[in-house]
Amino acid sequence: MKKIRIAIQKSGRLNEDSLQILKDCGISIDNGKDQLKASSRNFPLEVFYLRNGDIPQYLRDGVVDIAIIGENVLIEKGEDISIAEKLGFSRCKVSLAVPKSTKYNSVKDFEGKRIATSYPNTVKNYLDSKGVKADLHIISGSVEIAPNIGLADAICDIVSSGSTLFKNNLKEVEVMLTSEAVLAVSPQISEEGTVLLEKLRFRIQSVLRARQSKYVLLNAPNNKLDEIIKLLPGMRSPTVLPLAEEGWSSVHTVIHKDKFWEVIQELKKAGAEGILVCPIEKMVL
Repeated sequence: MKKIRIAIQKSGRLNEDSLQILKDCGISIDNGKDQLKASSRNFPLEVFYLRNGDIPQYLRDGVVDIAIIGENVLIEKGEDISIAEKLGFSRCKVSLAVPKSTKYNSVKDFEGKRIATSYPNTVKNYLDSKGVKADLHIISGSVEIAPNIGLADAICDIVSSGSTLFKNNLKEVEVMLTSEAVLAVSPQISEEGTVLLEKLRFRIQSVLRARQSKYVLLNAPNNKLDEIIKLLPGMRSPTVLPLAEEGWSSVHTVIHKDKFWEVIQELKKAGAEGILVCPIEKMVL
């Protein structure tokens, strides 16, 4: 039976999040310690554990059909590779940073400066768009130390919490791009592979919708129902069921997590009581 081959990061946070979304999609991976390849027992899928920076070339060559990878890596090494789905996790920024003691006015301050980075294409394209020329020092690994040892005047690197910059006495001054994990597709994927990709995307989309939503149940006096229903941004319209106590109804709906607290506060003001909030495992439209 044909299997779709997916690459994920060999280790680190992206590895964990990638395996978790596959698990949430109901896909069981037979993982052994230090395996470079593993198969699913309940979905036609093979997992390849690869170095993050190598994944774009594996996609380009058709060694793997799809990959879960940081969008920033594709921007740096795989702009010719298409994205099937943005996955909403492993969010970060790719930023320029300078020592805290450096006075910074604008991106023009990088003219002629030495910048240490693992993302030379990203930096060059960004600076070119601003009409700035700088001297790029390509470093694999930790770049934050470069200004402290006199190797560079500034760095370009991934920024998540900013704690690494803080520890190295650096400050973020330019955000070049924002990134998240994406599902990328090989330009050489077969027709059979595309069919399996769509089946996988269907599951992933159901999981992502569920992660963004909360299922809410509440009790409402009937004379306040219209007002309460107007506050609810449900998928279509909320479910309203009569309670055993006359004059009251139970209202069921789905609320996006970004609007959740403000909606709940408005519901309380409008007379809603006994509000229950439940996680959603999958949400299929």
